[in-house]
Amino acid sequence: MKITDIDVIPIQPQLAARYSGREVWCAGIERRTVYRVRADNGLVGYGDHRLAGPSRASLQPLIGCDPYEFIGNDFDPGLGGALYDLMGKALDVPAYRLMGPKVRDSVSVAAWTPRASADDFGREVERAVQQGYGTIKMHTAPCFDVLEQTRAAEDVAPADFRLHYDFNGSRTLATALPLVRRLEEHPIVGFIEDPFPKADRDAWCRLRAQSSIPLIFHVAAAHAPLPEVTAGVADTFLFSGVSIGRTLTGGAACACANTQVLLQLTGGTLTKALALHLAAVLPTATGHSIHLDDQYDDDITEVRIAVTGGASKVPDGPGLGVEVDEDALAHLAERAAAVPVPLPRCIGILCLYGVRRWYTTLQPDVERLTGREEGDLRGVNVDLWHDDGSEVFEKIHAQVTRDGAIEVDLAP
Repeated sequence: MKITDIDVIPIQPQLAARYSGREVWCAGIERRTVYRVRADNGLVGYGDHRLAGPSRASLQPLIGCDPYEFIGNDFDPGLGGALYDLMGKALDVPAYRLMGPKVRDSVSVAAWTPRASADDFGREVERAVQQGYGTIKMHTAPCFDVLEQTRAAEDVAPADFRLHYDFNGSRTLATALPLVRRLEEHPIVGFIEDPFPKADRDAWCRLRAQSSIPLIFHVAAAHAPLPEVTAGVADTFLFSGVSIGRTLTGGAACACANTQVLLQLTGGTLTKALALHLAAVLPTATGHSIHLDDQYDDDITEVRIAVTGGASKVPDGPGLGVEVDEDALAHLAERAAAVPVPLPRCIGILCLYGVRRWYTTLQPDVERLTGREEGDLRGVNVDLWHDDGSEVFEKIHAQVTRDGAIEVDLAP
């Protein structure tokens, strides 16, 4: 079997309808890349990933090659997944059979949501529970109070539901430690990812020694986690956007250290399928796998992978075990090629303690405005002022675009 062609296809699936009015927080997830690999025996392998793909010309060296040359490859996981899909179909075996001995039939999975106000976060938690998830991940944001978000989640979630907060790797121990102590009062907070910059191993180790909440260290594509595993900086190592080869070797290293692995491959159903195959063979991949398949109203696959009791079964069909609908692929590719629809124009209304207020861009520099580190502010919130066609909106939008923020005088 030889590779005869590789298509790199940008697609634009429709965001879930629940984000209507909040699309501005979803920037970056609305576009994905599909890889279609054809072989001389008529078989086709597919892969998907939420990153812009390489040029078709750059993949020419793979044309004419036997795809089995690329077992354990270091390609983008979308392309790597397409190759495993092709190889599995050729052998009529699931992709995990080409990765290692299968150690589990189902994998814990988590829902995901973009940054959200406390009220919106509560609704997202309700949605996740209804869809069968037991965990949801969200990046915290300087403009929302994580304690208010936590209380909103507690109001609607069952007792065994867990929150996974990503702290964005930007805090100091002086701020993170007291915040974590407050969060420990809430059993719903199950995981904290990247509380500090990756290089600050001392802060990681000191927090881990004092926290009852497991810490998650995010392993990026170019990062080798062995020094951090050896240093004991975290309880779980999250592999995100990492190639299949590096995920398998890194996951094996974590297994040797009896350290939990969590996979985060962001894309649609095909991407989730690849993550499930990887987690099926990694001995300590017992963390909740994170994807974006719950973010879209449509996809290129004929079916979605069900979530039951917080877990999804590893597909047993050939390759990735998920069939692609070529008509749906063509439709989403056509949408991606169309003139992009601009995001709705909004102004942020940043409020602090109810006594200070700014008009801002949608990425307000809260630390610059307040002098306070993320996580060290209570009662902070941002509302969206959508374009209402008024002259006042136009005037303030122009000022905010120019200056970044305008403090509002609330004096009587």
